[in-house]
Amino acid sequence: MKNAVVIRHVAFEDLGILAAVLTGRGYTFRYVEAGLHPVDHPSVRDADLLVVLGGPIGIGDAGRYPYLAEEITTVRDRIDRRRPVLGVCLGAQIIAAALGAHVGPAGGAEIGYAPLRLTPDGQDSVLAPLGVTPVLHWHGDEFQIPDGARRLAETPGYPNQAFSYGPTVLALQFHLEADHTRLEQWLIGHAHELATNRVDLAALRDDARRHGPALADLGRAVFERWLDRAGTGSA
Repeated sequence: MKNAVVIRHVAFEDLGILAAVLTGRGYTFRYVEAGLHPVDHPSVRDADLLVVLGGPIGIGDAGRYPYLAEEITTVRDRIDRRRPVLGVCLGAQIIAAALGAHVGPAGGAEIGYAPLRLTPDGQDSVLAPLGVTPVLHWHGDEFQIPDGARRLAETPGYPNQAFSYGPTVLALQFHLEADHTRLEQWLIGHAHELATNRVDLAALRDDARRHGPALADLGRAVFERWLDRAGTGSA
């Protein structure tokens, strides 16, 4: 069986819908809890697949959360050896930093469901199934596109929403993995951020009900396509 290692920063931001995709592909997976487990262990560097999930800290916090620097080093090592890496939100920012791109505050939070605009490269990428279906955004930082990467998607005011780096690296600023049926965990866990940004929880819940089921199907299709292109899918 193939093995996936998943770096998790907060318990409720987990694999979501991606868990069933990996299981269906014959993967076993285990979580490495950032701050509790070593993120630079050989078992992380050498796993068949590494997934780096989101969280409420950022690259600029590495001085206070030193394991972020260790995650960047581990991701860089895997990229150099062409080992598959998928990053979501903070995970995408870690990939960008590992590739030498700037990551920093976006000047405002982007929280809620909204469609992407796919670039020409994005329309020819694994993200193509998403079309104009609203996806879940939840971030206050942003990344620049690393040299040699393909910019895949944007939203108004946030030009860099996704990039790929060869067939084995995919970075998503938005939360394609999130399970809409478990949104309440996010609303509780990020209560302070939601209140600070005056996010309408009723509207967010309603959008999750309206867009979540279709988005889950499309998200699974995207992950399946990427696993195939990354060379980690089943034969």
